[in-house]
Amino acid sequence: MADAKVIPFDDDRSRSGGASRPARRRTGAGGGSGGRGDGPAAPVSALPGAQAPGAAGPPPPEAGGAEYGPEEPGRAASGPASDGGWERRIAGGLAFLRRRVTGEYEVDEFGYDKELTEQVLMSALRPLAEKYFRVEVKGVENIPSEGGALIVANHSGTLPLDGLMLQVAVHDNHPADRHLRLLAADLVFQLPVVNELARKAGHTLACAEDAQRLLETGEIVGVMPEGFKGIGKPFGERYKLQRFGRGGFVSTALRAGAPIVPCSIVGAEEIYPMIGNAKTLARLLGFPYFPITPTFPWLGPLGAVPLPTKWTIQFGEPIPTDGYPQEAAEDPMLMFNLTDQVREQIQHTLYKLLVQRRSVFF
Repeated sequence: MADAKVIPFDDDRSRSGGASRPARRRTGAGGGSGGRGDGPAAPVSALPGAQAPGAAGPPPPEAGGAEYGPEEPGRAASGPASDGGWERRIAGGLAFLRRRVTGEYEVDEFGYDKELTEQVLMSALRPLAEKYFRVEVKGVENIPSEGGALIVANHSGTLPLDGLMLQVAVHDNHPADRHLRLLAADLVFQLPVVNELARKAGHTLACAEDAQRLLETGEIVGVMPEGFKGIGKPFGERYKLQRFGRGGFVSTALRAGAPIVPCSIVGAEEIYPMIGNAKTLARLLGFPYFPITPTFPWLGPLGAVPLPTKWTIQFGEPIPTDGYPQEAAEDPMLMFNLTDQVREQIQHTLYKLLVQRRSVFF
């Protein structure tokens, strides 16, 4: 396999290539199933709150909508409403599987499958974010509720779990239910299985054409300009930002007129403390680096389990770009200044969050 490389974000080469509702159970007023045959007519039920002549006690609750008083708290959990909820979930799951088998689902021009992402991929990543890394999200209101925006974040952790946690953070915390479309290195799209999952989750190749098209269509785009330099840096250089390249992401934001939202991620640096790099093995495997940590490869597959660090993801105030003229995207001095401004804001926030946290794990 050829040496993996990050496609320069300011490279102008183009990318090559390429709900139905859950079933509801119909029940009669008394909870039984009703047919449409020519049998005898069903008895007329009394109006709510009324009592039939000769009947004793309060009227029975309506099926599917029962509410129980404080004297019977246990019945609400095991009554018909609970049973109907489980049946709706099962019916929805079966309908989802049927659509996957028959191909009755939609993907966009980049391969993004919204239904699969929301119902499967996010459901699989959410426990990792909420229970394992206990991600705390700050400043999500700085992400626009509509229109395109470019989120620029630091990159770390040996494996790119920070990008996935960033996607969950935006998806689950933004009040407008925004979705993050990450720009990934070409190595991601060379790996089997990972390639398909990345496309389905909305990620695309880190090239200027794709990024600009997503921004102009009103998407939230995420980029980590450090690339492999950031994710594969030694543990001794943790939370020290690497070079942000030549400012290609700034040029793309200027062309699309989209605001730039700096993002700082604390906690990812310690999940795989990289104390060494087997460069010869990395070249043989076609990887940019082969990490050596205190647990990997010494403990085998068990050493690949990330440490349960406590994460904080903070979104800074957006930097507007719509006030610049179109030719500003070609001004190297302006791109350098904006790139440096974004980098310094992320670095300053990282130091601030590090001072505030009590422990790596708590």
